[in-house]
Amino acid sequence: MRPDPTLDPAILAKVQGSFDRQAAMRTLGATIAELEHGRCEIALPAAPHITQQQGFAHGGVIATILDSACGYAAFTTMAPESEVVTVEFKINFLKPALGERFIARGQVIRAGRQIVVTQGECVAVSDGREAVVAIMTATMAQVAPR
Repeated sequence: MRPDPTLDPAILAKVQGSFDRQAAMRTLGATIAELEHGRCEIALPAAPHITQQQGFAHGGVIATILDSACGYAAFTTMAPESEVVTVEFKINFLKPALGERFIARGQVIRAGRQIVVTQGECVAVSDGREAVVAIMTATMAQVAPR
């Protein structure tokens, strides 16, 4: 991971610890590639276990990494003792997800006291070139730890 050097170390530890507890991200092979205040990138290499019947990355997988990128972008704006959950999201698939790897980028649009609105995009990377395959708008809520 390439963290922003100005990011509070407590926030960095909170995000990384939360991400590390996500078995879904481990199963997919996803990692946090970049993290800044209000912004998160999750990288996922192309692999047979993430494809659908036509050989594209499955839409549910793309939605999953986008949801997490938006959620962790929101999480960086929340109190260190809080947790984050997705309230809702809307995703548009723009083209088949074909590439060597995928990068989901989440960014905070507005952070309130309890609700954070985010937007994200997922790109497929092939031969160093990026193509946007999906966009998302997501709402996240700050909640007390369980």
